Amino acid sequence: MTDRTSRPVRVLLVDDQPLLRTGFRMVLGAEEDLDVVAEAGDGVEAVELSRRLLPDVVLMDIRMPRMDGVAATRAIVDARLPVRVLILTTFDLDEYVVGALRAGASGFLAKDVPAEDLVTAIRTVAAGEAVVAPRILKRLLDRFADVLPDPSAAPPRSLAALTEREREVLVQVARGLSNSEIAAELSVSETTIKTHVGHVLTKLGLRDRVQAVVLAYETGLVRPRG
Repeated sequence: MTDRTSRPVRVLLVDDQPLLRTGFRMVLGAEEDLDVVAEAGDGVEAVELSRRLLPDVVLMDIRMPRMDGVAATRAIVDARLPVRVLILTTFDLDEYVVGALRAGASGFLAKDVPAEDLVTAIRTVAAGEAVVAPRILKRLLDRFADVLPDPSAAPPRSLAALTEREREVLVQVARGLSNSEIAAELSVSETTIKTHVGHVLTKLGLRDRVQAVVLAYETGLVRPRG
């Protein structure tokens, strides 16, 4: 595997508006550790270029012709490419964002995000972490609770692999608590919580905390606010 510390993070820009792509390219081009390797104007091009170039991060617009960002994200993730997707949206609370996160995106940002936050987010995603703060994701899922399953339904068998403590930790993650906050809540060390979170992700086949929060809502483990 190539050591990312020895080369720039390779970024694919995907947006159907050339002017916006130009703006993003200028911002990212000013950073020595970021390299825009290509641009795409729709989801079809995004998937094709992801397969061919294997960028580290795809900066993905949501609404595009031919194939939207949700479908493109799903295609990239399903192909098991070593590529992580960071969603861009005009609105920070958008029903399409839920679909993109379910499809396997590593997070989302509003298009008007400050340049320094965009750069930081790309670096974070390239390092294998999610960029959506759990509290923001929780607020997003609460808003679109009507598309989620009935929380009174029996938990699916997928959660049966978790121990009681792991389920408890997953609930706290879904409620937006950080590892240190969960550790204080459960009166254990932060290292112990990190271990539990790692076990949860591995057992459930999840890539990061973002997907863990989505799953907790989808399975009814956490009840959205009414």
